[in-house]
Amino acid sequence: MDRRTAKRLLVIGWDAADWILVNRLFAAGRMPTLRRLVEAGARADLGTLEPKLSPLLWSSIATGKTADKHGVLNFVEPKPDGSGLQVSSSTTRKAKALWNILSQNGLATNVVGWYASHPAEPIRGSVVSNLLQEGEPAGGFDAWALPPGTVHPETLRPSVADARQRSRAFPRELLRELLPKIDEIGADDARVHQLVKLMSYAASIERAAVAALTRGEPWDATMVFFDAIDTVGHHFMQFVAPRMAHVSEREQRLFGGVMDKVYEWHDAALGRILAAAGADATVLLLSDHGFHSDHLRPNLSDLPPERRMELEASWHRPQGVLVMSGPGVRQGAEIASPTILDLAPTALALLGLAAGDDMDGRVLAEALEAAAPERIPSWEAVDGDAGLHPAEIRQDPFEAADALQQLVDLGYMAALPTDVQGQVDLVRRESLFNLGVALMSRRRPHEAVVHFEWLVDKRPEEGRYALCLANCLLSTGAFAGAAEVAARFLAHDPAHIEMQMIRGAALALAGDEAQARVQIGAVERAVRARPEMALALANILALAGRHADARTHYEAARKRNPRDPAAHLGLARMQLALGGFEESAGHALDALEITQALPDAHAVLGAALAWYGDLANARTSLEFALRQERGHLDAERWLALVVEKLGDAAAATASRDRIARLLATTTARVKDPPFGPADFARRFGLAAI
Repeated sequence: MDRRTAKRLLVIGWDAADWILVNRLFAAGRMPTLRRLVEAGARADLGTLEPKLSPLLWSSIATGKTADKHGVLNFVEPKPDGSGLQVSSSTTRKAKALWNILSQNGLATNVVGWYASHPAEPIRGSVVSNLLQEGEPAGGFDAWALPPGTVHPETLRPSVADARQRSRAFPRELLRELLPKIDEIGADDARVHQLVKLMSYAASIERAAVAALTRGEPWDATMVFFDAIDTVGHHFMQFVAPRMAHVSEREQRLFGGVMDKVYEWHDAALGRILAAAGADATVLLLSDHGFHSDHLRPNLSDLPPERRMELEASWHRPQGVLVMSGPGVRQGAEIASPTILDLAPTALALLGLAAGDDMDGRVLAEALEAAAPERIPSWEAVDGDAGLHPAEIRQDPFEAADALQQLVDLGYMAALPTDVQGQVDLVRRESLFNLGVALMSRRRPHEAVVHFEWLVDKRPEEGRYALCLANCLLSTGAFAGAAEVAARFLAHDPAHIEMQMIRGAALALAGDEAQARVQIGAVERAVRARPEMALALANILALAGRHADARTHYEAARKRNPRDPAAHLGLARMQLALGGFEESAGHALDALEITQALPDAHAVLGAALAWYGDLANARTSLEFALRQERGHLDAERWLALVVEKLGDAAAATASRDRIARLLATTTARVKDPPFGPADFARRFGLAAI
């Protein structure tokens, strides 16, 4: 029985698209194509993952799995022959992507420009990889060969190659649309060259997508990825009003409208792609994260290149965009807390296929007109031609680098050039760092610790590595160890304010209140005139038990960025610890109004409602937190007490059993704040947990 509700599915990726900018353009009557999709379907903020790096995120979107499962951990990786580096490739991905699953189910997919899709996989359908624009010759019309592996099937190679937009032939009228003051700027300006290069690639992606949709071959899904909103944003968002300190008035006047024009170009390209796809296509349009466009933009202009590389992701907002529209989608649906991990399960459901239990996302059932098929254990275990590369070329690139080094050590190969080995070592460290951050963000600090220990051993002077190790140790209850890591690093860099904060919190949690007071006092004096540090300082004061002081700094953080749910959540926690239950619930609801994808906020709301006496709604909130994050220990502890107080003995027993299993794999926790589960149990004569 065919259970598909989408006759054909069109997935459009706009890297870093952000509702703040889109809404402003909507209000001005611009971006009509996207507006029509929204009006006919549903829209939502889309939650991202950490680290907010595009290759990891778009691989998670395609697989429905976190980076530790799909294996793409960086922008680059070692070449198989050890001669240097290459962009992260499809041979590195350890999980089937949507196009592989569809292929083995007899469905044809067109893939255009997707991150880490090179070399093209031999799927049912077609692939134009993300190396489409590589190697453009300096001469305007010199021969321009496609890199091997760019296209599948190979018969498409000539037409795809000929359709690319050359930078040197970029249409003058389009450049004038993007830069109305081009005559004043001058065509030789380096910023103009950068914009032309990035938008030429976007134009090539659009042409390849339209060609795939109109060449007459039947298709079931088409997945098209544009990176220009992100790549142009890193160069030109600094010129958007309000003017940043390092930007001149002239620069803002000349370049301040580029981002709006780039968004409008994407809207026009979307219209052309929709026309090629046909009116019966179901559309999922999304971004992997947002992009700051206001007073929260970082100023990286005076930093050395290596520091800029570390901090470029600070441009990225945690909320991206999601639009669902067309057959199978409920018009006007309210989509509850979607994340990028939900795209793959939802796409499968629209095409009548089950999600795998090993996928980390869910089907966005509330937005669909029909029920999704029951999940299966894993698509990885299902046989059939999935259009994967042969097993012998699918490998961990760092294992391959290790194997080459072993041949060098045995004398079978000459030593790799020093600079190449240095490049490989750097990418290994950064990939391992990204893996550790991904594990931390999924509340798996026990697994992340070993990676950060290795990194700190190799580079003890690297602040990011030491900070993450100390944070992991704090999360696992190893407070003395966290304080020691912080002290060792501060001996090298005593002015590092974030590490001072970590040391203060670790000392407080380890019971050394005198030293904690001294360290935190020094931090408070150092950040007094730095409003961007308010949230971090509030978190440290909260850990140290200074709830009223922490509340003051959470309030400052909330005023600085009202859209940051972390500030509202911090206020909710502090009000709960101070006995302000109604205020706590209000702040938790403020956080959830920004994004529902906050299990911590649902848990705090449940705790506040429990103290307030609304046990039925407390239970609902706590169960919602646990649906979002199985194994949320605080939510589980509160739930056990609430259902017991409600008289549901079976639910209380089941919850306590789950708590026992969680505690068996968890080290010491931070002690309960006032009005925590222990106080609640004592107040109502319940068994402590």
